[in-house]
Formats: sequence, C-alpha cells, structure tokens
Amino acid sequence: MDFKDYYVSLGVAPDADEKTIKKAFQKLAKKYHPDVNPGDKAAEAKFKDATEAYQAISDPEKRRKYDELRQDYQQWKSRGGRGDYNWDRWQSNPGGGGGGTQTHTMSPEDFAEMFGGSGFGGFGGEGYSDFFSTLFGGGGGQGRGQGRGCSGGSTVRHARAGQDHEVEVQVTLEETYHGTTRVIRTGEKQIEAKIPKGVRTGSKVRLTGQGGPGISGGSSGNLYLNVIVSPHALFIRDGDDLRADLPIDFYRAVLGGEVSIHTFGGEVLLKIPPLSQSGRKFRLRGKGMPNLEQPLQHGDLFAELSIVLPEGISEQEITTLRELANQRGTTEELKGQ
Repeated sequence: MDFKDYYVSLGVAPDADEKTIKKAFQKLAKKYHPDVNPGDKAAEAKFKDATEAYQAISDPEKRRKYDELRQDYQQWKSRGGRGDYNWDRWQSNPGGGGGGTQTHTMSPEDFAEMFGGSGFGGFGGEGYSDFFSTLFGGGGGQGRGQGRGCSGGSTVRHARAGQDHEVEVQVTLEETYHGTTRVIRTGEKQIEAKIPKGVRTGSKVRLTGQGGPGISGGSSGNLYLNVIVSPHALFIRDGDDLRADLPIDFYRAVLGGEVSIHTFGGEVLLKIPPLSQSGRKFRLRGKGMPNLEQPLQHGDLFAELSIVLPEGISEQEITTLRELANQRGTTEELKGQ
C-alpha cells in the first residue's frame, strides 16, 4: 500500500488553514470534474485524488490522525525506510481491513452547498483508495447510485434551503420618492421586483423564495436587491430630509416676492421676505423623502438662498444702480462724520 501526501494532492502547505484547503479543493474539483471532462480518465483520477485529500484533511479529527501518520512515515523514510512500514497501528479497524468504521462522505448536497448552489452531478465512482480506507474506514469499491456520496457509500439526504442571491439595483432619487419597479433576470427566470418608497443606498429589498433552489425538498433561498441611489442634480439627501440651493436675483432679495420651487410632490410657491440675505434657509415641512418604514410620513425640504445677478441687465439699470450706490456711499460718509 502506498502512502498518499494529501497536502501535495491539493497543492497546499501542511499548515494551511481550513479556508485555504477548501479554496484549493474547489479550484481542482471545478477543473477536473468528470462532468467538465467527459471521458478523460486522467482528469477523473485527479478529481478523485483531490476529493479524497479534501475528505481527509478538511475534518479536524481525520487531519490530526493523518498528520501523525505523515510525520511518523516521513521519519521512517528519513531513517532509510528499511523493511515494510507498519500500517497496523493506523488502521481504523485493526485486524478487520478497510471495511471498518464508516467515514463521512461528501453528498450531492455538500457539493451543491460548496459550489454555489448548482453543485456537480454524477460524482460517484469507485470509492476511496486502500490508504484512505485503512486509515479512516469506509470504503471503496462501490459503484455510483442514488443517494451515494463520493465514495459510493450510502448517505442520507437532508433537506436544505437554497442559497440566497444578491443583485445590485440602481435607482434615481425621484424613483425612491414615488417607489418603482425593476425587472430582474436570474438564470431563466424574469422577476418584476417592487422597490418601495424611501429606500436609500445600502438598503436591501428581500424577494422571498426567489434565490437558489432548495435541495432534497428544502425551501428556495431569497433574492436580495442591494439598492444604490444615484446622486441628484438639485437635491442632497440627509436622512429623510432634502437640501437644495435656491438662487434668486438681488431685486427679489431686496424687494421680496414669490419663488416657484420644484419638489418631487409638485410645484410649491415660497414667499421670500424683503431684505433676505444670501444663505438664509427656508423649511418646507413634509416636502422631503418618504420614510421607508412609514411611507406616509415625509421629511422636510430645506432651501438655502443664494443671490445671483439677473440675466440681461441693461445699461440703464447699471446707471441707476451706480446712482443708488453713490447715494448710499454719501449717506454712509455722512453717518461716519
């Protein structure tokens, strides 16, 4: 019986952690699986070696026993490896050969969970090597069959829920005010998903039962929509409140008047008092965003004045303003005396 170096089979270091071992096995299994390489005996052999190695060193108890054997075997080899190595002390069922205690095998459900819900079909085969069976029991030689694991040994299929899936969805700020829908394609399915009012960047919309299919009668997973709200040209969102600049010309700032403000709920007339300074803020209650949990409740809209020059100002206006400025300057000088 030949010794098998399972770390070499997976291409990992002897001190590799569980995550590294699992990742290495997934890579090899996807590359050499018989479904991907039909009729390729060499690929099938590599797949079986990788599967056996993963079974041995992914389980802490098996790995501990294997590491002890590996160290003892290497020491025996370093001393010259004379005679036959004594395998008896490592047998799972001493004196009973390799057909002793059954070891856990990877079922189709295990594969489906490891490989993103799809799994691999048809991975039965001829069982584990004599080395593995001697060390851990269970065993080889059984053919492929319904409800069998990688070694061909019988397994019990347990119902498992399908995997949850996530999809990124981008919406506009106005769409989040009114609520909207998106058509989501997952595999061959097409789903019209409702995006509720008040969602924000980072919100997750759950579509129950629209994820991966369940295994052995288990329920389907969920589909989560990760929402990203695009920046708006006029409004900045602050929780459920909105903030916006409100440009007005200096005539309206001095004399006062009404300004029409576009909100997501429609046009609103805002009264500007005379002598309003730039930077003054106005609060429009209930004109902000709907609350996600209580969509009938809205935040507020805060509009901040910014004074701008009127377009198309005439020479006559400039002359008049200059006269007013001179008069104001004279008045200021008189006040200073």
